[in-house]
Amino acid sequence: MKKASLQTIAKKMKDLDFCMMTTVDGKGITHSRPMSNNGKVEYDGDSWFFTYEDSNKVQQIKNDHRVSLIYQTDDMLFIDCYGTATIVKDKEVLQEKWIDELEQWFPEGIDTPGICLVKVTSKRVSFWHKEEEGEYISS
Repeated sequence: MKKASLQTIAKKMKDLDFCMMTTVDGKGITHSRPMSNNGKVEYDGDSWFFTYEDSNKVQQIKNDHRVSLIYQTDDMLFIDCYGTATIVKDKEVLQEKWIDELEQWFPEGIDTPGICLVKVTSKRVSFWHKEEEGEYISS
C-alpha cells in the first residue's frame, strides 16, 4: 500500500460523519456500533465521540484501549482508522467539541450526568477509493 500524508487522509475524511466503532471486550470478542463524529471535522489524527460513561463501549475501552473506526461512502471510499481510545471528562474539552444537535441525546448539554467523550488517536489509517489507496502511519 502506498504511503499517504495526514493531509491526504484529512481531505478524504472532511465530510465523513458516521462510522462503525469496533472495541474488544474482556473475552477478546469484538463489538461494533455506529457512531457519529458530529459532521464536518478537520481531521488531525484524533476522532471524538460523545457518549455516556456507563455504556458498554466505554467499559470495553477501559479494559482494552484498542479501537478501530470504519468509514464508508456511497462514492466507494473506505477508511479504516486503527488506534487507541481514551475517555475524556474534562468540561473544557466537552464544551470545545459540543454542537447543539447533540441535545437530543444529552438534554442537559455538557452537564448531562455521565456524559463523556471517547477520543480515538489513530496509529494507522488506511483508505481505498476506487483505483486509489494509501496508508498513513503516525510516528
